[in-house]
Amino acid sequence: MKAPLSVAVAIAIGLVVLLGYFMPFERLTSLRIVLLDWAVILAAVALLVGIGNLIYVHWRKSVRAQGESVHSVALLVSLFLTLGVVGWFSPTHPYSLWIFNNIQVPIESSLLAILAVLLAYALVRLLRRRMDRFSLVFVATVVIVLIGTAPLLGFDFPILGDLRSWLAEIPAVGGARGILLGIALGIIATGVRILIGADRPYGG
Repeated sequence: MKAPLSVAVAIAIGLVVLLGYFMPFERLTSLRIVLLDWAVILAAVALLVGIGNLIYVHWRKSVRAQGESVHSVALLVSLFLTLGVVGWFSPTHPYSLWIFNNIQVPIESSLLAILAVLLAYALVRLLRRRMDRFSLVFVATVVIVLIGTAPLLGFDFPILGDLRSWLAEIPAVGGARGILLGIALGIIATGVRILIGADRPYGG
């Protein structure tokens, strides 16, 4: 009885929320808003559960004194320190902004720098394994974007800068929109499969 009940509840809620967007009935719209508010609350609770699980896992690693326990201790200290500062003061307080500007931003910048190195390494491996016109187009695009963004040895190339702007505004935007349309179609297909009971990610 558990599986059919969960399937019926999931399908009914999905249909109510979907119909609330297209049918101009006040009660249906109000019910849709209530269900969406419940979904937001559940998402917040799931976030808290995830944070609790993160704390539990790294606390166990730090207690066991494994090889990577130092990283777990650093994570826990950073987590509680940030929560304490932001919770006691406010997210816009100078102390909170200091943590963000002097710790968070440099870490993110370092990760982006590492990502650039990994992309360069992947580019070299791509050229070694497969040398075709698509690889050459990819290499040319990378070189144009890099030199157009950061001049090489102080020399500025206006033509490459204009070409980089064209690549970023037309082909890149077109590709990004195509990816977003594909994601939207995939979400619609997944939603339809859940509504008809073909997929049951809720365990029904």
